[in-house]
Amino acid sequence: MTVEAGPAEDGRPIRVVVADDQELVRTGLTMILSVQPGIEVVGQAADGREAVELARRLRPDVCLFDIRMPGMDGIAATRELAGPHVENPIAVVVITTFDLDEYVHGALKAGARGFLLKDAGPELLVQAIHAAADGEALIAPKITARLLAAFSDTRLGRPPAQPVEPLTGREEEILLTVAQGLTNSEIAGDLHISLSTVKTHLTSIMTKLGARNRVELVMWAYETHRVQR
Repeated sequence: MTVEAGPAEDGRPIRVVVADDQELVRTGLTMILSVQPGIEVVGQAADGREAVELARRLRPDVCLFDIRMPGMDGIAATRELAGPHVENPIAVVVITTFDLDEYVHGALKAGARGFLLKDAGPELLVQAIHAAADGEALIAPKITARLLAAFSDTRLGRPPAQPVEPLTGREEEILLTVAQGLTNSEIAGDLHISLSTVKTHLTSIMTKLGARNRVELVMWAYETHRVQR
């Protein structure tokens, strides 16, 4: 696994596909993102199946999907583009009106890199797009703690996965900062190391755990009681 520069880091705009069955919402999300520097909305879709086809054709950096869509919902669309068996996954952020645990769990298990409520506001929306494009994950703060605790409880019957090699002391330290919700830049500042060093350690942790994204790292930290609920 290699760490590559994200689109924002090499000067390219973050290319986004927006999918929502309500035209007014879809247009509003597009307008919010289109006025942000460094973000370009390259396509819109009104249902999940159209969204998947569009994303496969355009290969955007991030897809922003509503959960409730006709034909194929946002969770199924996320699984098609970012599921565990997808060879070249596309980053997906799921956004919904409904604060339901089953939606959150379903989206994250399907491979989503973010989960937001539609009342999150433009600032958090833009943060989630940037985080997903950079290989990170952002979950609406007001549901994060409840989500992780509940998700951990659903796996109590199974032992947590074990790393193929033990984590180093520094990797354990970085894992805890990730579980606390810090970004790569915040981790670098707190630990007084370079951003590239943070990314190198994160790549190593993900490789050892077989994790695909930061959300899975956080879940593992909770499952192994490295983070107290």
